[in-house]
Amino acid sequence: MAEPRSAITEALQAVGTFIGADLTSRIADLEWSIKECDGSQCAVKCIEAGATPQLLAAAYSVKRAAGQINVLIHAVAGVLLLPKIMEPGERVQYVSLGAGNTGRSFDLETDRRVAEFKFIHWRGGADTIRQNSLFKDFYLLAEHPTPKRKELYVLDLKHPLKFLRGGRSLESVLSKSVVLWNEFRAKHAGRYATVRDYYAAKQHDVSLRDAAPLLPELLAIVDAAPPGNGDTDE
Repeated sequence: MAEPRSAITEALQAVGTFIGADLTSRIADLEWSIKECDGSQCAVKCIEAGATPQLLAAAYSVKRAAGQINVLIHAVAGVLLLPKIMEPGERVQYVSLGAGNTGRSFDLETDRRVAEFKFIHWRGGADTIRQNSLFKDFYLLAEHPTPKRKELYVLDLKHPLKFLRGGRSLESVLSKSVVLWNEFRAKHAGRYATVRDYYAAKQHDVSLRDAAPLLPELLAIVDAAPPGNGDTDE
């Protein structure tokens, strides 16, 4: 169940009070304070430091709420993007911006286009999971039978294009999805060996679009995040 707003606020306040200016220093102080203590003394020191069962419950509540942040960002960014990309007279037929299997093929379908939104921050290094996810969306768009325009929105074109034009093997990219890999092989029977091969054949079927200039707030969030915490999507 969702936490009441007041409960989340109180949990955030409790966690923030304990963390203070530097969590690492706070923990180091706690470690030092209980050195040479027996069990009962440890209990007293923990209470004095604020390390209580109530704090643990508050931290868990914050973690549970934070686990839904990426879904929230994806949904809100998606609906904010719509008025920036839609043409006069164009009508939404459906949007599917939440988590999980919604039974709809893409994030957006209008009377003129189908589109996927990938609001993830590429690091330019070990982006394997991001690459796999991007290729899956590109592939599903490319293979979708429709006369409508097909668009894939990303944050910055540099790294996605580098991957799509690169030589990573398709077996590697699709290895985490046996169903998709088997489907790919059944359709194309060894015609493509690498991502580059497939992208070269399909690049005119799916337009890769840069959402960053349209949603600069997403880049600001990423720039402000600590290393390792800048992802906004799977």
